Amino acid sequence: MEAFTDVATLDDIGPWAELRAALWPHHSLADHRAELRRVFLSDSGKAVAFLARNAVKEVVGFAEASLRHDYVNGCSSSPVLFLEGIYVRPEDRRKGIARLLCNAVAGWGKSLGCVEFGSDAPLENSASHALHMALGFEETQRVVFFKKPL
Repeated sequence: MEAFTDVATLDDIGPWAELRAALWPHHSLADHRAELRRVFLSDSGKAVAFLARNAVKEVVGFAEASLRHDYVNGCSSSPVLFLEGIYVRPEDRRKGIARLLCNAVAGWGKSLGCVEFGSDAPLENSASHALHMALGFEETQRVVFFKKPL
């Protein structure tokens, strides 16, 4: 499958919020839409979201990242590029889309001077741990945190 990424815009809120609701179902669709407007579309320069699209430009995944200036477990620099969330629709997994999204996020972080790429996952989420490892992150601590040199 041919896929590409681009930076999310206001026009993308509908499909992007639906994918977020699949990843984080404990929040309502309205809550997701509000957070997208407030955090990722605010033009603060501190957060970014990339969307993955298929050949017909349908949104099939997203990655959200921020710059963290506070301490990030396992990292020694500041700011640290931090992967806040990543999701690919189940039918589009294992096609390199998560890697494509992570590479887009990494490029953004590098352009801002970041040298480390952090993330975390709940301790019981072994699928997320495996994804992080496959993407080149290394486990740094249990309360699971990850980092990836940029």
